[in-house]
Amino acid sequence: MRFQSILAPRRGRLAALLSCVVLAVGPAALPAHAQGAGDELITQMKQAFSRGDKARLAALLPQATGHPLEPWAAYWELKSRLKEAGSAEVQAFLARWAGSYQEDRLRNDWLLLLGERRLWDEFAQLHPAFRMNDDREVQCYAVLVDALRTGQVLPERAAVVRNNWHAQRDLDDGCLTAAERLIASRALREQDAWIKARLAMEANRPGAARAAVNLVAPDALPAFDQVNASPTKFLLGSASAASKARKETVVLALIRMAVADPEAAARQLDSKWGPMLSAEERNWVWGVIGKQAAGKLSPLAGRYFANVTKDADLNDDMLGWKVRAALRTGQWKEVSAACDAMSAEAKQEPTWVYWKARALTQQGGERRREEARALLQGIAGTRGFYEMLALEDLGQRAQTATPPAPLTAEEKAAARANPALQRGLYAISMGLRSEGVREWNYGIALHEPGGMDDRALLAAADLACQREVWDRCINTSERTKGVIHAEQRFPMPFHDAVIAKSRAIGLDPAYVYGLIRQESRFIMDARSHVGASGLMQVMPATARWTANKIGLSGFTPSQINDRDTNITIGTAYLKLALDDFDGSMPLAAAAYNAGPGRPRAWRNGPVMDAAIWAENVPFAETRDYVKKVLTNTTNYAALITGQPQSLRERLGNVGPRSAAEPEPNKDLP
Repeated sequence: MRFQSILAPRRGRLAALLSCVVLAVGPAALPAHAQGAGDELITQMKQAFSRGDKARLAALLPQATGHPLEPWAAYWELKSRLKEAGSAEVQAFLARWAGSYQEDRLRNDWLLLLGERRLWDEFAQLHPAFRMNDDREVQCYAVLVDALRTGQVLPERAAVVRNNWHAQRDLDDGCLTAAERLIASRALREQDAWIKARLAMEANRPGAARAAVNLVAPDALPAFDQVNASPTKFLLGSASAASKARKETVVLALIRMAVADPEAAARQLDSKWGPMLSAEERNWVWGVIGKQAAGKLSPLAGRYFANVTKDADLNDDMLGWKVRAALRTGQWKEVSAACDAMSAEAKQEPTWVYWKARALTQQGGERRREEARALLQGIAGTRGFYEMLALEDLGQRAQTATPPAPLTAEEKAAARANPALQRGLYAISMGLRSEGVREWNYGIALHEPGGMDDRALLAAADLACQREVWDRCINTSERTKGVIHAEQRFPMPFHDAVIAKSRAIGLDPAYVYGLIRQESRFIMDARSHVGASGLMQVMPATARWTANKIGLSGFTPSQINDRDTNITIGTAYLKLALDDFDGSMPLAAAAYNAGPGRPRAWRNGPVMDAAIWAENVPFAETRDYVKKVLTNTTNYAALITGQPQSLRERLGNVGPRSAAEPEPNKDLP
């Protein structure tokens, strides 16, 4: 029942409403073209673009003139043949669609080609106008161009290349080329290349790792290839690690081994390789071993992390897992130390702010308690999981925020007049959800210098809410910083059906709404890449099993997208999962997302605060899902009841099932 971002749209009423809006707004927002006329043409062009059919796109493009989505048609046609296009044609496109999402996206595409072709002068001319600036590879090219033109690189610009290069999972030309230049000029260290290789090896990206090694130690490539083929064979066949390159190759072998078998890597490091490596190299490998063990919920994780002599040698990802492992065993000093060693950016994240505060409180002392209270006050609120826990730790409960002042007619009119928002809604109404979402997000982020202010965001969210495009309504309203519009952020479409179905089987409607909001954002015909469908993202096999379990006669998979049937089956499955996990909302939510088998295994071990359990969920998607569903639930409960609500009470504790307790639904799929 996984939620995916690319979802099928609603049709019918929404398309009709949008046609009226387009006509009402007129040329200031969109071409005053047609009430849906030509939509099939645009759909055909998207299909041709997906197939790479350049001839079909060229033939259809003239017919798209005047259509509200003509900028998309023009973008697809030129993008499909961009490698054969010339600078004059690209410049003409940029001028024709100036200020639009399509203009800036094509600029991004062209900058990448200019970088690959080493056309630095044209890149330098075009890059300053790139508004989104959201492409890491382009950012790396930009630093490289500056270095070539000025002969120097400021430390903060070198950091852009290093951070982007390390963050890129796959091999790319821009950051690799920039890194090569900056290493040669000593603006980056050779060690930055070895760290890139380590990160890539752990992420199972051997091509990217090999390219990084080639920058600083091409003679080590034969040994690297041996490591990639069999780290065990390489380590057993090697006697020493005298040179820097040899040591780093051993590090890469131990990392590759640790991903598959952290205990085997720990034995190798303990018995043979530890004394041959530098302290930093040993610490990094122990960090990877500890992280991999913690991700498997191994009780050995803490022991592995204890071998790290300097937390500052670990990256934020390893330190996060060190915190998680320490939380499971109640090692609050280790939690505090790991949080302290994180980067300045990570220290600002509510997750680590909260656990640092909890660690200080657990260690006792008036000074620590005062520091903890200040940390909690800095994040407390209802915007997220840890913000809400911080609020409760300060003695308050979550309640619905005071609504902002009503939108004025002028504010609403400004949202309706925004061409990017209108094109986004139009695209979504046609079934082009991916394009519509990108267009919409551009409209709220870059339509005005610095992005929209809170009032403009509320007006844009209101526009989406009125059109029942609930995902844009929610996501846009969530961007406000100074105000919270709870009814926009937590809408309750299909109110009567959800409330009735939930209460009929003894489910908290707030829990159901919290889950639907996370699963589908209330998009009726949402469909994930794995085949989950509808509001509650039900898999076909799960739907059949649940229908049979509850005696829903005559059920066929084609009924999954029927609203009432989807809610009936989804709520029934959620109730069965909740019963199977003794009423634990966190465990049932994890089962809904990842299947029941995994949380049955994840609950084994000591009884613990469910917040600690949730933070230790091995899958990042499910970890995020559980926290968001429970936060949503608490906010919905405050809206539905009008009373302050407790997230902590909904979390409870998590521990293994008692051997004396029967499993009510052993066959739960």
